[in-house]
Amino acid sequence: MPGPTDLHRLLGALHQGRVGLSLDTAHLCYLVVLRVRAAQGSLASFTEEDLFDLYLQVCELIEPDTANPKKRATNAIAHLREQRLLRRVDGAGLVRPGEYTLTRLAVAVVDFFVEDETLTTESLTVLTRALTSQLGAVLADARKATTERDWRIGVLEPLRVTVSDLVSGIERRQRGMDAQQEEVRERISALLQEDWFAAVDDCEQLLEDTSTTLRELNEVLMRDTTHLQALLHDIEQVAAAATSEEAVDQVQHVQEHLDRVAAWGGDRQRAWSDYYQFVQRYLRGVVRLDPDRAVSQRLRDQLASFAHRPFAFNVADEPSIRLLRDEQGKVERPPVTSPGADRERLPELVDPDPAPLALRRSVEEALGAGCQTLAAVETRVLGALAAPERYCAAGRVASLVAERVQVSSPLERTWTPLGELDITMEDWSLGPVEEQ
Repeated sequence: MPGPTDLHRLLGALHQGRVGLSLDTAHLCYLVVLRVRAAQGSLASFTEEDLFDLYLQVCELIEPDTANPKKRATNAIAHLREQRLLRRVDGAGLVRPGEYTLTRLAVAVVDFFVEDETLTTESLTVLTRALTSQLGAVLADARKATTERDWRIGVLEPLRVTVSDLVSGIERRQRGMDAQQEEVRERISALLQEDWFAAVDDCEQLLEDTSTTLRELNEVLMRDTTHLQALLHDIEQVAAAATSEEAVDQVQHVQEHLDRVAAWGGDRQRAWSDYYQFVQRYLRGVVRLDPDRAVSQRLRDQLASFAHRPFAFNVADEPSIRLLRDEQGKVERPPVTSPGADRERLPELVDPDPAPLALRRSVEEALGAGCQTLAAVETRVLGALAAPERYCAAGRVASLVAERVQVSSPLERTWTPLGELDITMEDWSLGPVEEQ
């Protein structure tokens, strides 16, 4: 797509050149015949004789009473060439009869009126799978590319041609789906105008079918777009690492196409949801409550005769009821408060607790004496303490031992009673004492 500056230049050139498109019904039918004959016969071009013969056939079908059809054929061919719908491709000039082919504009015009491609779940699935396969091949070629020619053949051209064509195919079918939705709206409007109450079931069926189709399309887009964006992100990273700016720009261009495709699904889902709710409210609130159109007809008659018999909606102004209450004195109660207290206290000096230091020295002495197991250390240290302090001190002793030495235990751990201390604990084997 052109940028803002290019767009201004393009619009100026189109206005200066007085570019336009004029196409009547006979010429459109002629283009359709040329397009169909080229597709059926796999023809790349038409001779002047073929062009005249086909135009005479069109005249016999749609305007059999036309006078001087050969002159009209000459004028039609010249007009289509002026409108850039028909192009001469032989390059022989006036030496011999020329050969002609349809331009891209002519093909697009014919396809718009003839082809009825709409986006379905099956076609969208096929296109997204083909796009996924193509992007996977592009990613593999990008990872193997080493020269500029490899990037151009394996990455740039597939992204520019194949991937763009696949995304354009999805967008073309989206436009067909939009046209189909518009036809559904027109059918619903026509049904309600022709058969007021009997059209309710048909309208609801049309709404349900279209809603189901849109929901399925949106699910496919949400599922596949994420995977496609991930592949494009990988290709962009490989291109950025190889400093291929042209490939990065092309990947971003394809990403914009995919974002537009995904946005289309969400927008159409929301728009159809609003239309669905509107029609359902109309069916419930108007059609079902007035099956004979009696109220609607009376309302139309009143609106038509408003200039001669104006009407208004009058409402009586009824005053509100006043309730008079006895006056009561308001008692002022003091708020509930609590006396303030100074919660900031000065720190107090206390004597340090000598028990932890004494326990640490006892453990170091036991280890220095050559105790080889935790049970031996516990028995020696806890034996010097009072009975109420032994249970709490046992855990601290184990922690101090683990800080000083390497401990180990077999897979089947043994529980050892600590002499006459009435304590049983899991025993460890102690390694050499570590230097502090």
